[in-house]
Amino acid sequence: MKIVAALLLLTITAFGADAPMINLSVAAVEQPAQFVRTINIAIILTLLVLAPTLILMVTSFTRFVIVFSLLKQAMGLQQTPPSQVIVSLALIMTVFVMEPYGKKSWETAVKPYMEEKIGYEIALEKGIQPFKEFMIKNTRESDLALFYRIKKTENPKNIDDVSLTLLMPAFLVSELRTSFEIGFLIFLPFLVIDIIVASILMSLGMMMLPPVMISLPIKLIFFIVIDGWQLIIGNLAQSFK
Repeated sequence: MKIVAALLLLTITAFGADAPMINLSVAAVEQPAQFVRTINIAIILTLLVLAPTLILMVTSFTRFVIVFSLLKQAMGLQQTPPSQVIVSLALIMTVFVMEPYGKKSWETAVKPYMEEKIGYEIALEKGIQPFKEFMIKNTRESDLALFYRIKKTENPKNIDDVSLTLLMPAFLVSELRTSFEIGFLIFLPFLVIDIIVASILMSLGMMMLPPVMISLPIKLIFFIVIDGWQLIIGNLAQSFK
């Protein structure tokens, strides 16, 4: 919860120390400042709607959910485990991996800001920093350089100069590549099992028997024997720098 609260509160505080309170009353605009405040309220409500997506974009969720989905396909399972279970497991593992960063953001930014010890600008900078460090550690330099070239922006001199609008897409591209690399390695042993089963059935002249009927139980037994879930989840969690 601290991870979500940190990101949401920092999003709201980004509008300034005078972030508007939501007032549902209808009245005529008498001063320009009132119109600006109304616009800020609309922007805040929009960001709150998009917050879940934004949170998932800057965390480890992408890698977990893609690898779990590829594992399901590699084993030839259609409906088991259900997609809801896959997404829930990915969310739980995301909270597990991102917990240290969320705690750091809460302790250094959100909590002092709520206690009025620091201003919104300092809170915003300190609160984003842990997540920014996480993304930079898990983003390839070539992917980050790609978006700097696309936007024709000068390369950053240090981590603090890296723009979030360029870091987020670079991070997602790096996560997609890493996820597919891990998925390929997961596919290999199951592919070997499928090839062996299909070859044996053809050599026995049992061409009318679908190979998946034989290979699926073998793959399940193989996955259970090697304690597959523990192996994959453990290595995924440790794959983040």
